[in-house]
Amino acid sequence: MVEPPSLAASPDPIRVASVPAGHVYVRHCSAPEGDGVTRLADPRPNGAPSTSQRWWPPVMLDPDWVSAHHQDFDVFHLHFGFDAQSPAQLTALVNALRRHGKPLVYTVHDLRNPHQSDPATHEAALDVIIPAADQLITLTPGAAEAISGRWNRTARVLPHPHVVELPVLARTRPAADGFRVGVHAKSLRPNMAVLPVVRVLAETVAGLPDAVLQVNVHHEVDDPEAAAHDPQLMAELRELETAGRLELVLHDYFDDDQLWDYLSSLDLSVLPYRFGTHSGWLEACHDLGTAVAAPDCGFYAQQRPCFSYGHTQEGGLDEESLHKAVLRAHEERPAPRATEQHRVRERAELAAAHRALYARLVR
Repeated sequence: MVEPPSLAASPDPIRVASVPAGHVYVRHCSAPEGDGVTRLADPRPNGAPSTSQRWWPPVMLDPDWVSAHHQDFDVFHLHFGFDAQSPAQLTALVNALRRHGKPLVYTVHDLRNPHQSDPATHEAALDVIIPAADQLITLTPGAAEAISGRWNRTARVLPHPHVVELPVLARTRPAADGFRVGVHAKSLRPNMAVLPVVRVLAETVAGLPDAVLQVNVHHEVDDPEAAAHDPQLMAELRELETAGRLELVLHDYFDDDQLWDYLSSLDLSVLPYRFGTHSGWLEACHDLGTAVAAPDCGFYAQQRPCFSYGHTQEGGLDEESLHKAVLRAHEERPAPRATEQHRVRERAELAAAHRALYARLVR
């Protein structure tokens, strides 16, 4: 195990109300050995069992929670979880923080919410949060430039930390037999255009002698009683499976160990997105040494090395660019992989950067 660089902890820890605290991104912005920052635990939402790790919907977004607990934290740091909040509710949150003299930090993970078909909802939320924040952070220069162009605000660019835990990241990658291309449709988030991507991949993979296309879908997409049910998608995927063009895998949500095993089994993971900004999935693939083909609709290519192809909501799919991305991934394998040493140092640097930022705001 690589030893992380030492981080001098402050005798007076800075207390952060982080929304959320339990998400892997937020956890890995702290140094494992301590960094002088204490993040409050996520309050349990109403209805969640006492043993649950669920943090959504975030209780800390309630202005009444801020008023009741303002003496318990020094800085309020927002990441995710405000999808259901109206602009009026977010304004009330901002006003409560100002009333109690608490600085607001916002990490702009998403300029376009991948869970919402209509961009107007998320844009209205950003129009409240971004102008009000005392400090903005984002993950890529492209996102920072977009923030500057729309809101005339400067965002500090800090990279996404590792997603896979370090002991798993340090494991030897399983030996590959052939070239396995994967598309994980999950439960069909609104930003996914699965069938157009799969059709191109099926044709491309058929022309590679050692290649297999694997498509994973959650069971609820095949369940007539589920909200995510999509009979047209399932019918076409089964036709392609019958024709020998792909392997179709139906399953429930993966836990972390299952997800890492799945990603490690792939040589190339194709993100079938038509809109989006950044990706934790891309980071996990980089941790595990799995190549990624990502669309050019966001700033994925600025996050980590990947193969870009043309895919936007407005312009649709550029089939030729996706075809070429797969051929390049096949030709240039193996994919570059994060090293444990780099991820350890990067995490320590992120923790130090966050602590310095918080300390400046508190002063």
